[in-house]
Amino acid sequence: MSKPIVAVVGRPNVGKSTFFNKIAGRKISIVENKPGVTRDRVYADAEWLNHKFTLIDTGGLELKSEDEMWKHIKKQADIAIETADVIIFMCDSKSGLTASDYDVAEILRHSRKPVVLAVNKLDNYDPSKLYEFYSLGLGEPFGISAEQSQGMGDLLDEVCASFKDAEAVSYDDDSVKIAIVGKPNAGKSSLANKLLGFERTIVSNIAGTTRDAIDTPVEYKGKKYTIIDTAGIRRKRSVDEDVEYYSVIRAFASVRRADVVLCVIDAEQGITEQDVKIIGYVHEQGKPSVIVMNKWDLIEKDSNTINKFNKKLSEDLAFMDYFKSIYISAKTGQRTEKIFSMVDEVLEHSRFRVTTGTLNDFISDCIRTTEPPTKNGRRLKIYYCVQDDVCPPTFIFFVNDEELMHFSYKRFLENSLRRAFDFSGTPIRLFVRKRDKEE
Repeated sequence: MSKPIVAVVGRPNVGKSTFFNKIAGRKISIVENKPGVTRDRVYADAEWLNHKFTLIDTGGLELKSEDEMWKHIKKQADIAIETADVIIFMCDSKSGLTASDYDVAEILRHSRKPVVLAVNKLDNYDPSKLYEFYSLGLGEPFGISAEQSQGMGDLLDEVCASFKDAEAVSYDDDSVKIAIVGKPNAGKSSLANKLLGFERTIVSNIAGTTRDAIDTPVEYKGKKYTIIDTAGIRRKRSVDEDVEYYSVIRAFASVRRADVVLCVIDAEQGITEQDVKIIGYVHEQGKPSVIVMNKWDLIEKDSNTINKFNKKLSEDLAFMDYFKSIYISAKTGQRTEKIFSMVDEVLEHSRFRVTTGTLNDFISDCIRTTEPPTKNGRRLKIYYCVQDDVCPPTFIFFVNDEELMHFSYKRFLENSLRRAFDFSGTPIRLFVRKRDKEE
C-alpha cells in the first residue's frame, strides 16, 4: 500500500517548519524566525496511530510578489499541492487572517484535495481566536501550537481521517512488486517495456521523461508481478526542476513498497557515485535487489570484460557484497528473460527462514571456531540466537552484555551465516540483546 503524501503549505513565517520538525521527530527543516528560510521542499516519513505517511514541508507562499525567489517558491508549492493526497493549510493566530491567506485558500479550494486548516501559535488556547478563520471556507480550523506541541493530536486525527481515498489505492497482494530504479536515462523505462512486452511508458533519450512511479501488472510463466517504473534519481544539487523533486520522493516510496528492486546502471557510464547512493538506499531499506547493467550491447567486450565490471562493482558496493548482477540490453532484449528468475531467486532468499535448532547448532560451531571477543577482562557469551523475521532475514543474538559484541565479530557472524545459508541478493539484519535474568 502506497503511503499518502501530506504537504504543509501557507504563507511565510506561520510555523510550517516548526510543525514539520515536531511531527518528523527530529530537526530536518531549518527553523528561523525569518520569512523565506525554507526555499526547497523537505520530506520525511512519519506515523500517527499506525497511519504511515510522507510529510512534506514547503516554502512560504507570497502569491502577489514579483520577486524571482517567491515565484520559484510558489511553483514548488504548486507542485506540492498537485502531488499531495492531503494538504495542511497553516495560518498564524497572532497575525490573524491576511489577504495572502485568502489567496492561498482560493488555490486550495480549486485543487479539490482534502484540506485541513491549522491555526498555529495558539500557545494559550482561546477558541474565539479561531472564529475569523471559518471565513476561508475550508471547514473547521484546528488551533495548535507547534512550538508547544499543543493540539497536534486532533489535527493529525483529522489528517489521517482524510487518508481514506489515498489508502484505498492498494496493490495485488498476490503479485511480486518489482521497482525499477536508477539515474535518469539509464534505460529503466525501456527495461520496463521489455519486461511487460509492450510500450507502457514513454521512452526517449531525454533524461527525466518518467515523472512518476507507474504500476503495471504482468504475468510470466504463471506468476503474477507488478512492474513499478520510477523517475530517474539525480544528485540533490541537480534536482532544480520542481516537479522532479517529487518524482524522487515517489521513486523512494516505490522502493519501500517493492518486494524486489532492480537497480539499473548505464554500462557505458559505469557505476557512478549517484548509482552507489541509490543502491545504498535500497540496501538500507532491507530490500532484495538485482544490479542490472544495461546497454551491454554498446560495450566493446573481450573474455575478461564482465570480470572487470564485477570487480568494479565489488569495490564500489563493498557495503553489500551479497549483490547479484546481470548484464543486459533492454533495447535488444539480450538476457532480459533471465530477470524474472533472478527476481524470484533473491525474493526466495529474503524469505528464507532457518529453524532455531539448526541456527543454534551453527552458531555453536562458529563460537568453537572463533572465540568471541573480550573487553576489560570480560568475554562475550552468546546464549542463543533466533531468526525474528524475514524480508529481510533478521537474527537476534542474546548475550551477556551487548557492549562486548565488537563490530568485527558481528561481521564474522554475518559472513558465516551467508556462507552456511544462501542469502545472496538480500541484506540480512543482526541485532544483539542482553538476555534477561528471568530467561
